[in-house]
Amino acid sequence: MTEVKHVRQKVENDPFDRARDFWSKYGRTVTIASLAIILIGGGYLAWKYLIKEPKERKAADAIWKAQDYFERDSIKQALSGDRQFPGFEKVSSQYAGTTSANLANYYSGVLALKSGDNNKAVKYLKDFSTSAHQVQARAYKLLGDAYANLGKNAEALSNYKKAAYEFEADRQGSAEYLYFAAFFADRVMNDKKQAVELYKELVKNYRDSQFKDEAEKYLAQSGVYTTEE
Repeated sequence: MTEVKHVRQKVENDPFDRARDFWSKYGRTVTIASLAIILIGGGYLAWKYLIKEPKERKAADAIWKAQDYFERDSIKQALSGDRQFPGFEKVSSQYAGTTSANLANYYSGVLALKSGDNNKAVKYLKDFSTSAHQVQARAYKLLGDAYANLGKNAEALSNYKKAAYEFEADRQGSAEYLYFAAFFADRVMNDKKQAVELYKELVKNYRDSQFKDEAEKYLAQSGVYTTEE
């Protein structure tokens, strides 16, 4: 009896039996989950190698002539292209989602602003983003200019301040944008209180800046002789 009992316990504890029990209960769920993982992974790889990377290469090939026109200051051709090559606007729309299309948004915004089409400049510069902080700061400054030209002063000032705070390691650039924000708040918006705060911030944080003296002059004229809280 003891031997039979041991055999029965061994059979009941057999890992193969437990595996069969588990598979009979959960096999369908495991199969579906596994297939989903395979399909998702395969779909991502197919998207990456069959769609994204070829599209990136085509976009890079398409943008070079527009960049050449940009360097030659040929605004119309850079934006709209010619009979053979697309301009930045077409690259932006046709290759949306690529690195080159994002760059085309920046170029299009710059050129639209230069040609006086502020609405178009806002559209493209809002669609541009980069982890290159100095370039992003410049884009915010230009976006501020476009809004200012449209009389949208609150949006303009907001973007001038974004430009100042985007990359403070660039002390010259940040100080210039902060000065511009303060000047705009004072001269255009007539917001003396905000102008004073921005000038105080400039004097306090950018003592080595060429804009510090101008900021101190403004503060003195406003009756503010210290930047200490």
